[in-house]
Amino acid sequence: MKRCLLILTLLFSSSFLLQAQEDEEARLGKLQEKMQQYIQKRLNLTKGEAEKFSPIFMRYISELRKAHQENRTDRPMQQLKMAEVRVRYRNEFRQVIDEQRANKVFQYEKEFQEIVKREIIERRMQNRQGPGRRIQILVD
Repeated sequence: MKRCLLILTLLFSSSFLLQAQEDEEARLGKLQEKMQQYIQKRLNLTKGEAEKFSPIFMRYISELRKAHQENRTDRPMQQLKMAEVRVRYRNEFRQVIDEQRANKVFQYEKEFQEIVKREIIERRMQNRQGPGRRIQILVD
C-alpha cells in the first residue's frame, strides 16, 4: 500500500512540475511576442518588412537567451557571448531594414525590458499592500 501511494505521489508531483515548466515557457513566449510587436511598432515597419523581420528577431531572442543561460556563472563571458549574438544579428536585421533602424532594435529591446521591469515592480508592490490599498508609482 505504501509503495502504491509513493508511486502515485511521484507521478502527480512530476506531472505538476512539467505543467509548471510549460506554463513558464508559454509566458516567456508571450513576452517575446509582445517584445517583437513593440519593436516592430517603434521601428514603423511595413507589412513586408515585418514579415521578414519576425522570424529573424525570434531566432535572435532565442540565441540571446541561450547565450545568457549557458554562461550564467561567468558574467564577463556571458556579456561577450551576448554581444557576439547582437553583432551577428545586427547584420541580419540590416538585410531587412536600413542601418539606422537595425541599430535601434537593440535600443527598443532595452526600452521594452525596462517597461517590463517597472511593471513587475509595480505589481509586486501592489501585492504587498494588500487588497483595497493601491499605490502610485511615478512613470517617466
